[in-house]
Amino acid sequence: MKVTLSALDTFESSFTPLVVIELVQDVKEETKEWLKNRIIAKKKDGGAQLLFRPLLNKYEKETLENQNLYLVGASRLRLLLGAEAVGLVKECNDNTMRAFTYGTRHNFKGFDDDNDDFLTMAECQFIIKHELENLRARDEKMIPGYPQAKLYPGKSLLRRLLTSGIIIQVFPLHDNEALKKLEDSWYTRFTLKYQPVDSIRGYFGETIALYFGFLEYFTFALIPMAVIGLPYYMFVWEDYDKYVIFASFNLIWSTVILEVWKRGCANMTYRWGTLVMKRQFEEPRPGFHGVLGINSVTGREEPLYPSYKRQLRIYLVSLPFVCLCLYFSLYVMMIYFDMEAWALELHEDSGSEWTSVLLYVPSIIYAIVIEIMNRLYRYAAEFLTSWENHRLESAYQNHLVLKVLVFNFLNCFASLFYIAFVLRDMKLLRQSLATLLITSQILNQIVESLLPYWLQRKHHVQVKRKVQALKADIDATLYEQVVLEKEMGTYLGTFDDYLELFLQFGYVSLFSCVYPLAAAFAVLNNFTEVNSDALKMCRVFKRPFSEPSASIGVWQLAFETMSVISVVTNCALIGMSPQVNALFPESKVDLILIVVAAEGTHHEWSLQDWKLLWVSRK
Repeated sequence: MKVTLSALDTFESSFTPLVVIELVQDVKEETKEWLKNRIIAKKKDGGAQLLFRPLLNKYEKETLENQNLYLVGASRLRLLLGAEAVGLVKECNDNTMRAFTYGTRHNFKGFDDDNDDFLTMAECQFIIKHELENLRARDEKMIPGYPQAKLYPGKSLLRRLLTSGIIIQVFPLHDNEALKKLEDSWYTRFTLKYQPVDSIRGYFGETIALYFGFLEYFTFALIPMAVIGLPYYMFVWEDYDKYVIFASFNLIWSTVILEVWKRGCANMTYRWGTLVMKRQFEEPRPGFHGVLGINSVTGREEPLYPSYKRQLRIYLVSLPFVCLCLYFSLYVMMIYFDMEAWALELHEDSGSEWTSVLLYVPSIIYAIVIEIMNRLYRYAAEFLTSWENHRLESAYQNHLVLKVLVFNFLNCFASLFYIAFVLRDMKLLRQSLATLLITSQILNQIVESLLPYWLQRKHHVQVKRKVQALKADIDATLYEQVVLEKEMGTYLGTFDDYLELFLQFGYVSLFSCVYPLAAAFAVLNNFTEVNSDALKMCRVFKRPFSEPSASIGVWQLAFETMSVISVVTNCALIGMSPQVNALFPESKVDLILIVVAAEGTHHEWSLQDWKLLWVSRK
């Protein structure tokens, strides 16, 4: 007999809280009652059919702070049927990967009627998030108690409550026991070992696991560059022009590592089931607005916004603003070169010890200014991209990534291109690259991990003292956990983490031939980055909802674009080198033709290699 959702009960004696909903403090009672009824109501009545209860009862609320915190869970049967609804892919007993269905549940590896571990906690929380987001307005014209918060048929209630400020946040709870096991195998023991990527995926989901998998892969891919770079740097310390061999190695390395990663990524995501997982229909972004109308594809009533208005905003406002920021970045770069000239002139006049140290000050200041400008521009880019009013989250992310990458690339690398191809000063290029790379790595470690962790530790101590002072007979452990986690920062995704690796890849692949230690410093940074990012995920930020992912997305294209630029750059540097120029003392035309042919051969090889990989996957 087929099991339907109507057969489920919304009450279970063993309530396992998975997700927390925090409502605003002065929320109306009728609003809370309406939300509760919609969450626990049966699916046939338009509910989510989940388990729902307040964190504190009436007596505890009188004793403690009046926290509007609610816990959401689900019965085991509800979660299994939810897994079928979201299309989770699991491994079958015949070792194939198929979308899970409740009717054929015994055909899947690891399933048992008495086993609660078939679905990971991350998958359970993803299912609950999906069900909450699919609570839709039916006959309601407004949110009860808030006449200004209008509703229309098909509108996601959760998104409307969030945009109206009635719900402050929705976040998944940590599983302290599973988290401790993950930490022990991940970052608490400082040993050289592979990361537990499968365990990370089981706890945080595929998107986070793919980032750490890529970080680990990229770090190991840097080791050959570091091993070759160390002796190369030592033996040609003062000879800045002997970089042809290293640049040639750079040409091959920057392309090969990305092609190998694509295969490894496909293997991982196939094993996890996300490579063959059907994409869910993408809903409009929460911030998307427009005139109410009928979507011609879905037939639902939702906001509609003319495409030409979005294009006008992009080309008449966003594009000029980005160009203005790029001009300002170049202006700051020229100020940096004026500072370099001043420091060099001062050193040549005095020749003292302190003026030799002063030569590095302009580069350090410029590196700090670059980091500040990147972060300020990021806020402006987010505001502009949101103002452009993209309907889908994927379109929003693509436009945001494009804006940020263009600015970051020019801001971080324009000075290096200017030194290499205009000034042609390889000594200054080495000094600037070393200073920019090392300073940016130190600043990122402090701002992204150490400072948030220190602030979080201080808050943790305050919460513990408050809970220990309570005299109420409550589940202090759960109360402490929820209150502590709700105050944690929200993890905003892997954007900043990938951006940091993207810029690092640029520093190494573009100009490391004149500073071979770049890869070695990148490896050292990434070994600490693994641990600091792991600490950040486990102890600094709220646990993010699991998000299925089949690849690193648009970042694969970003890294491949940087690889193409690095090929052109290294070929140009080879063509400029005294050794190559000595082979063609009479005619520069032959030299130019050889450099162009080398670039063309390299790109042709890359294309053929990509085709072979694609055919082999099929």
